[in-house]
Amino acid sequence: MQKSRLNKFISHNTSYSRREADELIKQGKVSINGRVVSELATSVSDEDKVKINGRIVRLKKEFTMIVYHKQKGELVSKKDDRGRKTIYDSLDRQFAKFVSIGRLDYASEGLLLLTDAPAIATALMNSDVEREYYLKVKGEITPEVITAMNEGFFAADATKGAHAKTAIKSMEFKPFLDYKIFGSSGGFTKLKVVINEGQNRELRRFFGYFDLEVMDLKRVSFGRVSLDMLKPGKWRYFENSEYEDLRDFLKVNNVRY
Repeated sequence: MQKSRLNKFISHNTSYSRREADELIKQGKVSINGRVVSELATSVSDEDKVKINGRIVRLKKEFTMIVYHKQKGELVSKKDDRGRKTIYDSLDRQFAKFVSIGRLDYASEGLLLLTDAPAIATALMNSDVEREYYLKVKGEITPEVITAMNEGFFAADATKGAHAKTAIKSMEFKPFLDYKIFGSSGGFTKLKVVINEGQNRELRRFFGYFDLEVMDLKRVSFGRVSLDMLKPGKWRYFENSEYEDLRDFLKVNNVRY
């Protein structure tokens, strides 16, 4: 039986944050199966009866998904110590507690999925669902780069293109599922790539390894969900067909939410 931390369980099924849940636990306001608990590390399953102030916590079975067109110059983060703009500054306040499925870095743009179900976010993030990107790189795509796109490779030093303070030094790059080179002009090359993983700054690191700086990076689809005509800084709810596809994915992968 799958168990989760009590604060995570409360956060998932109520409007309380994990930090607020911890405070409630410390104050002796949370009980499991009739016994008050005060240990923050307590774990619970969906079978346990959790109460806050004597009121039972109902399991949340429904979830909401939205598509957001992230703009360049926005952080995928709740807040920023340096005061930079985050996606939550652009989104409606009703989505303040939604979590993003993966990230797009500050200089990237395009499709970002968000949900109010953390378990779904984790499952999609760690899945092999296809992600499609359009890029502009500085330089030309050589036969060496094409071989790497076709076959994948291991980079002992994959820090070019990464954040300056990255702790991730090496990286294993899988073969691209698909790519198309649109051509070069003025010292830049435009291309489309399809991959099925989302490692930290993966594409910037991949092309950086070959001294190709990524100038523009835009995600246009995640699985069957596409950006289409959604304008930068705007959002929309999932369509029924997208919810149906997602429920199929959750069933096949035995994801409980």
